[in-house]
Amino acid sequence: MDQIKVQVEADVNPTENEDKVKVAVENMFNNLNWEVKPLKQRSLLIGIGKGMDSLTRLHDLLRREKIRDAARGVFYDGLKGKDIVFYLNKQVAYVGHISFSNPVGESPLGPIKVKIECDNPGKLIDWLAPRTV
Repeated sequence: MDQIKVQVEADVNPTENEDKVKVAVENMFNNLNWEVKPLKQRSLLIGIGKGMDSLTRLHDLLRREKIRDAARGVFYDGLKGKDIVFYLNKQVAYVGHISFSNPVGESPLGPIKVKIECDNPGKLIDWLAPRTV
């Protein structure tokens, strides 16, 4: 498939352990390079991945959890040009499950923001979450 860049961001609040936030993200995505950006009251954990191998965990989880149709809708809702943006609940990700989230207000510790850039997002969505009906 075309060039794919995955960028994942998650706030690390003062009450959270950075390693646990990283575990939450790594439960969803693999082969990320990490960067931590210090902010005023918290820090921002940023993971960057390239290629489909960064998305294989997400791909497999969508099948295991049987939520491909819901995921497909979320991906298309977040599609703008060549970017797909969506949010995941951090606490749910930590225990190895997927729960899509709103950007604000739904997840008390803040969501995981995911941005996938690729040349053919429709083809990527078909691979990640093909129609089941």
